[in-house]
Amino acid sequence: MSEKIQKVLARAGLGSRRQIERWIEEGRITIDNAPATLGARVTPEQTLRVDKRVIPTHALASKHRVLIYHKPEGEVCTRSDPQGRATVFDKLPNLRGARWIVIGRLDFNTSGLLLFTTDGELANRLMHPSYEIEREYAVRILGKVSADMLARLKEGVMLDDGPAHFDSITEAGGAGANHWYHVVLREGRNREVRRMWETVGVKVSRLIRIRYGSLSLPPHFHARRFMEADEATLRDLYQSADLAPPTAAKPVSRKPRKPQQANKSARRPPPEGKGRSKRQPAFERNRTGARQTRNARRP
Repeated sequence: MSEKIQKVLARAGLGSRRQIERWIEEGRITIDNAPATLGARVTPEQTLRVDKRVIPTHALASKHRVLIYHKPEGEVCTRSDPQGRATVFDKLPNLRGARWIVIGRLDFNTSGLLLFTTDGELANRLMHPSYEIEREYAVRILGKVSADMLARLKEGVMLDDGPAHFDSITEAGGAGANHWYHVVLREGRNREVRRMWETVGVKVSRLIRIRYGSLSLPPHFHARRFMEADEATLRDLYQSADLAPPTAAKPVSRKPRKPQQANKSARRPPPEGKGRSKRQPAFERNRTGARQTRNARRP
């Protein structure tokens, strides 16, 4: 089955579709040693190169993975940090021929559910505003919140980068100056939840993402842990992004290792008259030698 180069390479996590289109125009991509063109299609049987580097054929098949990670506060969502801070990529399993793509970043002081995938197309759709994927957060507010404030947040408030609103706001308990709410929105702009609450004059003292689309943060799933999404979770995620679920990866068949043959020559007794003779213990040699000496002196 053939697919467009942009889709194949984006799914392999090498870049966005626009980036790959620029690479094609710059002549950096070849198919069977011929320059690729926009709209060209490729099959797993063909040799695809980017900057003269062969892309492994297993990257062309839609056998992708999704990781569920519980991000703690104090980690950044970049692959490296100039300040030397810990990143969410530090403890992820290594990959061959692919890379992990983070879905829906969280800021330094926000914790909770974070998804990673090797499928660039899935990541793009789950993050793009046009697909309106729900994000749910548990928010602890420092200060008094009135019914009028909640109504304004649901109707819409104006931020520096445009209007924003919560689809729903649900009280979730709390006492004293701190009160918890669960809020749902369908986009993920930078620090959007915090900035929305600031427009009504209150401050977010803690923020936890508890759901992304159909996937919720598992109970008793401690921070800094990750787990592989099961088949049912993958199916729900792909369907929410209007994508066909990936086919299950076939188990790698490996030839059983041949048992090591015993070294028969080492165990076989040496032929008569060859090899080392068995040495007698010293006391046996001494006794034999002494007996022979006495017998020789007798008349």
